[in-house]
Amino acid sequence: MDYPLTLTQFFERARKIFHRKTMATRVPGVGLWRYTYADYADRVCRLSAALAKLGLAKGDRVGTFAWNSHRHMEVYFAAPLMGMVLHTVNIRLSAQDITYIINHAEDRVLVVDASLWHLIEPIRKDLTSVRHFIVMKDSPDAQIPPGALDYEALVADAKPVEAWPRLEETDAAGMCYTSGTTGHPKGVVYTHRGVYLHCFASSTVDVLGICERDVILHIVPMFHANAWCVPFAGVMNGSTQIFGGPNPQPRDIIEIVHNERVTLVGAVPTVWIAIQAILEKEPQWDISSIRCIPIGGSAAPRSLIELFDKEYGAYMLHAWGMTEMSPLGTVCRPRSYADSLPDDERYNIRAKQGAMVAGVDMRIVDDGGKVQPWDGKSVGEIQVRGPWITSGYYNNPAGAAQFTEDGWFRTGDVASIDPEGYVQITDRTKDLIKSGGEWISSVDMETTIMGHPKVMEAAVIAVPHERWQERPLACVVPKPEHTGSLTEKEILEYLAISFIACSAIAVSTRSSYRWVFLMKPPVWRISWR
Repeated sequence: MDYPLTLTQFFERARKIFHRKTMATRVPGVGLWRYTYADYADRVCRLSAALAKLGLAKGDRVGTFAWNSHRHMEVYFAAPLMGMVLHTVNIRLSAQDITYIINHAEDRVLVVDASLWHLIEPIRKDLTSVRHFIVMKDSPDAQIPPGALDYEALVADAKPVEAWPRLEETDAAGMCYTSGTTGHPKGVVYTHRGVYLHCFASSTVDVLGICERDVILHIVPMFHANAWCVPFAGVMNGSTQIFGGPNPQPRDIIEIVHNERVTLVGAVPTVWIAIQAILEKEPQWDISSIRCIPIGGSAAPRSLIELFDKEYGAYMLHAWGMTEMSPLGTVCRPRSYADSLPDDERYNIRAKQGAMVAGVDMRIVDDGGKVQPWDGKSVGEIQVRGPWITSGYYNNPAGAAQFTEDGWFRTGDVASIDPEGYVQITDRTKDLIKSGGEWISSVDMETTIMGHPKVMEAAVIAVPHERWQERPLACVVPKPEHTGSLTEKEILEYLAISFIACSAIAVSTRSSYRWVFLMKPPVWRISWR
């Protein structure tokens, strides 16, 4: 049967059989605001009708500029079910990049959280494609700015859509932009088919295993690769879903996990490092309900994976991917025959980025274009292809350089793959450190340093050197209780050549350590001699 794979099927199934399930949003100073899937479905149908009444048609982009919330989740389905394209805009980018992205995507509507309006107001007149600004009141005292539309009024006044338009599975469902660490951000379009298949892949037991019984806490930003596509998979499976709300802090996450018995919550390693620091001092919190912590954005040190496993019974699952991959590419679950291995060997496996997910094809290629063997030693750039991997950048012919003539996407990540298919990311091609004619992996150095019991965070960058061309510089954040006591000798024993002890490390909007800014004067600095 020729049956298109679209988000309409996910939504209608959830409305029919999961109407008693719930969604919730953290409202600062109030607690969790809840409603049922039945309420959610009704509001999605009303919002879809309201967008159409504003003059939006199939293919028009609906931009969002918002935190994780049930309202944001309503737009997640209301736009694509009508054939419109959901465009989640990264709220952490510069005003210049935000302006570029919205204009380049040609968003017709921008749905904005009231608490974020101060970021849009200064550039409002520069957003030439936007016809309507719709503001969501994300706090009890929020106000609707002059000239903007009230989200709640639009939803309340609209008559629910009774029949959805027929969509093709190749129609665009959403789009996100890369962070633009080099040049302008680039737009990536996600089709209904790609999102549909990605959700099925992430729901399999050996990937994320998302199911109806799950209580999912969304901390990964909904403006970043569609929150790893987990909100869509949550609706597909009828999972209980909780949205972190405005700017959630580590303590907020702990409280929700403890009170709501959360089973799945993903975040970058820095979040879990901060959470562990709280749990260490406040053992009354119980996070043992967590069955899976997907980790992405940057490599988690093995010590962190082992600690959460043994101390809190929470399984950290290394995953790898990127915006262009929707984003899932690999997950790291040791095979059944690894159960008999010593702990040390199993944790060494889990510290890798994992094996490719069913549906993703992968190879590593050296600088000369030669495909490298999966021997765990040879390294090369990861190249991928698959049904949810982009085939090009939106309205950007220059982006064709990211794709090979035979249809593979060049990820820019350097890795080795062992005979079992486990990927070990070495670095980004642009972040490898060239010293004395040899390549040094900043990722390997970072994860090694972060394994030190006195270290909270570490980032390794290249600095110019007269003799060696480049040398690595390690920026290290000690754990609070070890501030002032971490010594040069201790760090040098963990392989760093030179380092700075600093009070904080600011990361890029990709939540990666690759772009380091020293926001405060260093505590001390020891340079290469």
